Amino acid sequence: MLTKAEIETFCSQHDYDIRKSRNGRWIDQKCAADVVCFIADCITNYINESERDDFTVKDIWYSDFPGQRIKELFKKPDVNQSLARHEYDKFFQQPMEMFANAGILHKTKKGRTNVYHIVNYDVLEYLAMREGNSLFFLKTYVEKVLKDSGLYGVFDSFFKKQTKASYSKMKSSFSKFIIRNTKINGEVECNRIFIKVLNPLAFYKNCCGTERGHMSKNPITYDMLMYNRNNFRDLYSNKPKGMTRKAYAASHPVTINVDYYKYQSNKAKKYLRIFNDRYRDCKSEHLEKNQEYDQAIHMHHIFPESDFPEICFYLENLIALTPTQHLSYAHPQGRTQEIDEQYQHLLLLSKIDRIDENLSGQYGEIIYSFVNMLYVLSIGFDDDSLKEIATNDFNSVKIAIDNHYIP
Repeated sequence: MLTKAEIETFCSQHDYDIRKSRNGRWIDQKCAADVVCFIADCITNYINESERDDFTVKDIWYSDFPGQRIKELFKKPDVNQSLARHEYDKFFQQPMEMFANAGILHKTKKGRTNVYHIVNYDVLEYLAMREGNSLFFLKTYVEKVLKDSGLYGVFDSFFKKQTKASYSKMKSSFSKFIIRNTKINGEVECNRIFIKVLNPLAFYKNCCGTERGHMSKNPITYDMLMYNRNNFRDLYSNKPKGMTRKAYAASHPVTINVDYYKYQSNKAKKYLRIFNDRYRDCKSEHLEKNQEYDQAIHMHHIFPESDFPEICFYLENLIALTPTQHLSYAHPQGRTQEIDEQYQHLLLLSKIDRIDENLSGQYGEIIYSFVNMLYVLSIGFDDDSLKEIATNDFNSVKIAIDNHYIP
């Protein structure tokens, strides 16, 4: 598993100057973080199963892995339907074109068909691991392309001075640059790409970006960067104070893509296990006194996945436990549909300690977010006041947790 620093090093080793490559497809409409993650996952599965390191779009498109998953996760028609051909061409090919421009894949022509060859499997595996990885790569890659192309200055000016005037100047400069240096010859097409360029950068800078062709009213949020926008934050944004989420959701029903959240949840559990194995020597994240430990091979949702799908893929809601801790204590007598609240209380306090340690740099690279931790707690406890806790005030977080469990 690569680190963020290694991803930055990978991008730094390439010259992405558009004025040299003349490649207008260095990024495209379908290059949202969740799509990029999924296509990378499809490719790595194909490579591992076929034991080949070259492939075409159709090889991936018609391989076993995408099949049912693409219908379940992205609510698209069957991959074999002829009417869906043009849509799937873009869905699979646009991320692959970006991978090729980035130096992850190498592209050659065989007749009229593009053939892709693996150049850096480790980076591809990093992208496939989880959406957050793909998003970090997109930010790093886009920033490097803009800098190499002499175009970053106008973006930087917008981030420093968030006005409609600076937004218009940036957007216009981007379109003129792309039309001048690539085969793309229309502003409409430039604008479709522009959103994939600006918003990943804006998210990491906690700045406004672009939305519906205009400067966004608020800073770009994580969900806005995804192809699958099932935003629970929007669902609850108009909830009256004093009303529980459960009551509000009952009167404002929303269709939840359960398969998508399950897929992301499984990815998050896999990622946490790899991280815990590597940086914490497979130890449980909940340390109990005078106890010998088996390896922590179970990744447990502190707030159950079935009850809280909106936070099921947050690392802040997952904790590495031993089988005994998981199936005897967290779930009484192995009944996985039940949660022992007293043990849940202890697990939350332990997870807060692990997050504090990680954010303070005690082990591994930073994988947690204090803001995400508060969000997880606010959903789990149905208490928006938790979001008002000052950044990195872990003591207040623990007090709030203790107060929640007071009889």
